[in-house]
Amino acid sequence: MQFNMYKDIREFYRDTYDVLMRHEVQNLIILGNIILGNEGKDKTEWRDPANWIMATVTDGTSGENKGIKLTAVMTPPFNITLYATDNEKDPAALFCLVEGLLAGKVSVPGVTTEKSLAEDFTEVYTKATGQRHTIICNQRIYELLHVNPEIETPHKIRLLQESDMFFFPYWLETAMNDFFGKPISPLGDAEKYLNRINKKSYYILEDNGIPVTMACIAREMQNVCGVGMVYTPPYFRRNGYATSCVAQISRLVLGRGFTRCALYTDLSNPTSNSIYQKIGYKPVCDSLDIKFEEPPAPHC
Repeated sequence: MQFNMYKDIREFYRDTYDVLMRHEVQNLIILGNIILGNEGKDKTEWRDPANWIMATVTDGTSGENKGIKLTAVMTPPFNITLYATDNEKDPAALFCLVEGLLAGKVSVPGVTTEKSLAEDFTEVYTKATGQRHTIICNQRIYELLHVNPEIETPHKIRLLQESDMFFFPYWLETAMNDFFGKPISPLGDAEKYLNRINKKSYYILEDNGIPVTMACIAREMQNVCGVGMVYTPPYFRRNGYATSCVAQISRLVLGRGFTRCALYTDLSNPTSNSIYQKIGYKPVCDSLDIKFEEPPAPHC
C-alpha cells in the first residue's frame, strides 16, 4: 500500500472525483468540499484548500479506480472524512493511512464518515496515538427522489435577505450549536452572516409575515444537492413548519434538474427523522461523528 499526500486540489480532484461519485449521496461532504475547492471561488474561513489535508491510499494497480483503496479529506478545524472505494474496507489501507498521517505530523481532531469505516479508523488511530474517543453524534444519511405529494405547504418559503440580520445570526449560531456542538460565538462579525445571505442558499419559511423556520441548500453536486441547517426556534416547533420548509426546498432542488436531494439527521432526534421520512426521504447509510482527545494527565 502507498500513502499519497496532495498539495494541489485540482490534482486531487482529478484523481478522486470519479471514485467518490460511485456513492454520491454517501460522499456528500467529501464531494461537496472538493468541488468547492476545485472551483476556487470561495476561500473564506475553512474553505481554502491550501490548508486542507488531502490523501489517498493506493495498491499500485491501475484501472478505473486508479488503484485507490481509501480517500481522505480534512478541512481544519473539522474532522477527517473518509471513503473506502466501493465501500470495500481494507485493513492494510487503514493502517497505511494512519501511518502516513502520523509521519506527516497531521493531528486529526476526529472522524465523520460511514459508520463501520469510522469505527475501524477510530480503532486504528487511537491505538496508534493513545488518544481516547467520544461519539458525538450517530447520524443517518437520507436521499429523496420525489417529494410526497400529500405534504401540505400553506406557508411559502423565500430567500434569506439582509433585512433578516435582526434574527439570522442568532438562529445560525444556535443551529450550529445544536447540530455540531459548536460553542455559540460572539455576534460581532457581521461579514460571515452577510456572506451566507449573499450566497442565496438559505431560505426562510414565514407564517403571517413572521419568520418561523430556516433551511439551506448545502452542497450542489452532479446529480445530488444537499439540504441542511434546518432550524425552527423552540417557540415555533410542532407546527409542521420544518416539514413544509424542507418539502418546498426539496421540490425547488429537484425542479432545478438534480435527480436527488440528500441530508443528514441525528438518530437521537426521532422527530426530525420522522419528518424527513414523511416528506419522502429514504435511508442510505449511517454515519458517525467521533471526537478524539488526549487522555487525562496522570495524578502525581
